[in-house]
Amino acid sequence: MRNLVITPAVGLKWSSIELFLKSLRLYFEGEVFFLISKNDNELKKSLQYYKCEYKEVSIHKYDTQLKRYKIFYEYILEKKSFSKILFCDSRDIYFQSNPFDYNFNASINFFLEDQIFKNCEVNSNWAKKTFGEDIYQFLSNKTISCGGTVLANYDAMKTFLILMDSLIKKYKFKKRLKYFLTFRRDKTGRGCDQIHSNYLIYKNIIKDYYLYNNYDGPFATAYYLKNIKFNTAGQLINEKNEPYSLVHQYDKRWNLFSEKVNRLKEKLNII
Repeated sequence: MRNLVITPAVGLKWSSIELFLKSLRLYFEGEVFFLISKNDNELKKSLQYYKCEYKEVSIHKYDTQLKRYKIFYEYILEKKSFSKILFCDSRDIYFQSNPFDYNFNASINFFLEDQIFKNCEVNSNWAKKTFGEDIYQFLSNKTISCGGTVLANYDAMKTFLILMDSLIKKYKFKKRLKYFLTFRRDKTGRGCDQIHSNYLIYKNIIKDYYLYNNYDGPFATAYYLKNIKFNTAGQLINEKNEPYSLVHQYDKRWNLFSEKVNRLKEKLNII
């Protein structure tokens, strides 16, 4: 059966996603679908070279995170018959193996960070400004599930995408007054869709899901990862001494990742 990777790259240059795609293509030859901006001609040529599909959209790059769910839903609904689908970010991810080779536990799989809500100012603000104080208190002692990596079977991904689109439209981030009055985007709201996905999980609206720990699961979210260690090949490894398949947010710990990532870039001929 076919597997699929769906990811946004709106407003990004080829250099911003080169590591993502080149590392992915070391292990995965299947279908990859990008959202890109109109007139991104350099990016189009590179995506075509690496046999990726893409859709040009007229969306501001800062609105992509909230609007991608409906577009991805429509795409997979049209294409049909995928076995597994990886929904993920692109700019801050690289791969160490085929992400679909892992024996996942559930119809839809989420990947935890090493932090609870109340100890993260950004996630706390998103929760309060999107759902309000009561939901923030409900989430406050729960471990954050990363919104930038979700892997599911076809039917579960369809359900997830349409639920996310519906929740985002219903529960909107409440901008600070100065941005509301001047019709500007409030930068602090970027990424607030992570709260919508956590709401779906912890309110048990999503069924047959599994939460993988950051420290011994197949995907790493590096920002809050407590124990960063590498094997002799330069691969990030978990507490089982197994290489993670996917590494996310490595740029937020650049002092620890720079040498290993630059070595990988050299291997992939990324200048």
